[in-house]
Amino acid sequence: MSHVYQPLMIKTILVGGGAATRRQIAAAFLAADLSQLEYYEQIAKNYPTHTLKRHGIIEHRQGVYRLPEELARLNEWERASLVAMCDARVAEYVALRQAAIWRHRAQNFDPIPGTLRYKVLMRAKGRCEACGVSNQERALQVDHILPRTQGGSNDLSNLQALCSTCNAQKLDRDITDFHSAHEAYQLRDPGCLFCTVDRSLVVVENELAFAIKDRFPVTSGHTLIVPRRHVSDYLGLWQPELNAVRDLELRLVRHLRDGDPTISGFNIGTNSGISAGQTVFHCHVHVIPRRDGDVLDPRGGVRGVIPSRQSY
Repeated sequence: MSHVYQPLMIKTILVGGGAATRRQIAAAFLAADLSQLEYYEQIAKNYPTHTLKRHGIIEHRQGVYRLPEELARLNEWERASLVAMCDARVAEYVALRQAAIWRHRAQNFDPIPGTLRYKVLMRAKGRCEACGVSNQERALQVDHILPRTQGGSNDLSNLQALCSTCNAQKLDRDITDFHSAHEAYQLRDPGCLFCTVDRSLVVVENELAFAIKDRFPVTSGHTLIVPRRHVSDYLGLWQPELNAVRDLELRLVRHLRDGDPTISGFNIGTNSGISAGQTVFHCHVHVIPRRDGDVLDPRGGVRGVIPSRQSY
């Protein structure tokens, strides 16, 4: 089984007594697609909720929507009449706008070819190009940077991978190009100490950052986490890089503790700017193990002292 589609299709046909229309099968796929639910959860959270609350028609608390107490006391006939009015307003709006209502979600509106979608998702390396969340946490969608409604094309340069939440919040009025940041991740400075680190010195790494031992350790096991992109300090990191640094921090702490049970704590920090003690202007985060009885560094325990461009 390469996807959930096969068992869902078989189930729909079985439930239908041995037959099902394409629309019925598509509805089964839709019901199982969490990314669609996340999309419409965001829609419900924003525009309709704010408007209806402002007019006193609904109340919202901890994800539950209900009618105010004075409106909730409806008899069966009043409730049925209001439901019929809602259905009539929906039908009226659909008749006026027709297919344009859902056109921004329609897959048959010059659909993105499957091979192109695959290229976009591969280029994003399984992460939202806006917030950096992994596709293991939230479904990724292929988004047009310049929306189709504004003349955007299906060219690879106009496509980016966004999680369902970011895509819902972006709507079709924002033409921010997040995938251009992906190209900037490749930025290196040939004269930078950390851009030219010997690969054999890398202790642990991920796609956007790596860790190396500090040449002048405050304590045994003192390690530096360095973003691969040439960025001057911690405050210049993008969200995916912050996620990558955090991933390495946790992995390093586990690794160091597993190898040395005497470690009782850590200093984890960074210097940003000359006045803060930064001497190498490529962001690096210190992970410094501490043990009971350590003599604290008089400079505060977190340092960025690198005496020359050949050592660290």
